[in-house]
Amino acid sequence: MSCYELEALKLGLMNVLGVEDRHAREHAEKDLEGHLEGPIEALANAESFAAIERHLDAALVDLEEEIAAMDPDDPAYGYYRGRLLEVRNAERAVGRLRDQGEDVLAGLGEAHDLLHETFPIEE
Repeated sequence: MSCYELEALKLGLMNVLGVEDRHAREHAEKDLEGHLEGPIEALANAESFAAIERHLDAALVDLEEEIAAMDPDDPAYGYYRGRLLEVRNAERAVGRLRDQGEDVLAGLGEAHDLLHETFPIEE
């Protein structure tokens, strides 16, 4: 059993952030062998935060449906519920990353405006 959503999210974030960690990428790809389809595949191949959020949400829906169909007495039931909690935590972390990136962009805009206010240039 593996946390396919988390491994796919790692790959998507590596794409978006430009992280070139061959070992981490190969490890995640190995864990996902045979499971790269639907939202998991789309998440692993995501190239933007918007795509990550969209595909992670779809993967969560699939996981929730899988859990709803499980027998609570199944020995794997607790693991799947824990997996759901961790994927939801990861979803919130991705949202925080996006928000922080937007704050950086806003700050750059404010710095640019301040620079022009402080040192006006006549054209």
